[in-house]
Amino acid sequence: MKDAWDRFNWLWEILFAVAYLATTLLVVLDESDPVRTAVAVGALTGLALTYLLWGRRVVRDDGHVRQRWVLALLVLVLVAVAMFASTTASFILFMVCPLVFSTLEFRPAAVITTVAILLSPVSSIANEGLQGPALHILLPMTAILVVFGVLSGKFILHVVEESRGRADLITQLEESQAEVARLSREAGTAAERERLAREIHDTLAQGFTSIVTLAQAIESELDTDPAAARRHAELAARTARENLTEARAMVAALAPADLATGSLVDAVRRQADRLADETGVPVRYEVDGVLPPIGMAGEVVLLRGAQEALNNVRRHAAASAVSVRLSAVDGSVRLSVRDDGAGFDPDRATGFGLRGMRSRAGQVGGTLSVRSGPSGTELTLEVPA
Repeated sequence: MKDAWDRFNWLWEILFAVAYLATTLLVVLDESDPVRTAVAVGALTGLALTYLLWGRRVVRDDGHVRQRWVLALLVLVLVAVAMFASTTASFILFMVCPLVFSTLEFRPAAVITTVAILLSPVSSIANEGLQGPALHILLPMTAILVVFGVLSGKFILHVVEESRGRADLITQLEESQAEVARLSREAGTAAERERLAREIHDTLAQGFTSIVTLAQAIESELDTDPAAARRHAELAARTARENLTEARAMVAALAPADLATGSLVDAVRRQADRLADETGVPVRYEVDGVLPPIGMAGEVVLLRGAQEALNNVRRHAAASAVSVRLSAVDGSVRLSVRDDGAGFDPDRATGFGLRGMRSRAGQVGGTLSVRSGPSGTELTLEVPA
C-alpha cells in the first residue's frame, strides 16, 4: 500500500488542503452564529491536525488494525461535531471518504462513510427542522454522495491492492535475482576452482614431480657419475625456474608462460625436449604442415594436453621411445603423443589428468581419445580452428 500512497500522495495532499480550506472558508462565510462557527472550524482543524500529525503515518506505514479503527472513528466523531455545528461543514466529506477507505477494509469503510454522509441531512434536520431550506437539496445529494463514496472507495482499494500485488511481485523478483546471483557466483567459483586445479596439475605439480625425479637421480649419481649429477642439477634448476614463471603467470591471470614467449610449436617442442633431457628416452617431434590459427584458448588446451601426456610417459610408461606430433586435420589442430611403454586401461584411470584434459577439450569444442595396450599408448587431442 505504501507504494501506491507514495505515487499518488501529492494528489491526495492537494485534495486534502483544498477540501479543508474551502470547507473552513464556507463555514466562516455561511454560518452566522459565532459559537457554531468556532465549534465547526475547531472540529475541522482538529480533523486536519489529526491527519497531519498521526493519520498520515498510520495510513502510509500500514499501522496496526486497532490504530486504523481508532483513526477512522475519531475522524467520524470530528466530522459529526463539525456537521452538527454547521451543516455547511458537509463539504469536508470530499476529503473524509477517501481517507476512511484508505484506512479500513472495504466493507467497514463503506459503512463508516455512509454514516458520515447521512450525518449531513441529519444535522440539517437537527439545526433547522424538517422545513429547512437546504433539506430538499441535501436529500438527493446524500444519495448521490453515498453512491459516489462507495464507488470511489472501491477504486481506491483496487489501486491499493494492485500496488500491493506489484510490491509483492517486485519483492519476489528481487529475491529470485538474488538467488540467481548467488547460484551464478557459486557456479563461477566452482568453475574457477576446477580451472585452477587443472592449471596446477598441468604445470606446477608436473614441474615438482620432475624436480623430485631429478633430485633422486642426483642423489644416486653424486658418487658414481658427478657429470650426470651436475647435468641433472642444471635440469632441476631450470625446471624450478620454469615452475616459478608459470606460478607468476597464473597469479597474474596470463597465458601459459611458454605461449607468452613463443608459438605453440615451440612450446610443445620444449616439453618434448625436457622429457628427453630428464629421462634419456629418445623423443621424436614432428609438425606436419602449417597449423591453422586456433586462438589462445585452443593453444592452451593443446599445450596442457602435451604436458599431461608426457608427464604420464615420464611417471608410468617405462617407454623406450616417444613420438609427439602436431598436424592440421580437417580444419582442426591435432596433437598426437605415442609411446611404446606398458600401457594402461583408460576406462579405469582415476587420476585428474585425463579427466582434466577432457574437460579442457570440451570447453573449446575439442575431443580427446586414448588408445592403450601392452604395446604402448597413443593419446590424440583435437581442437577446432
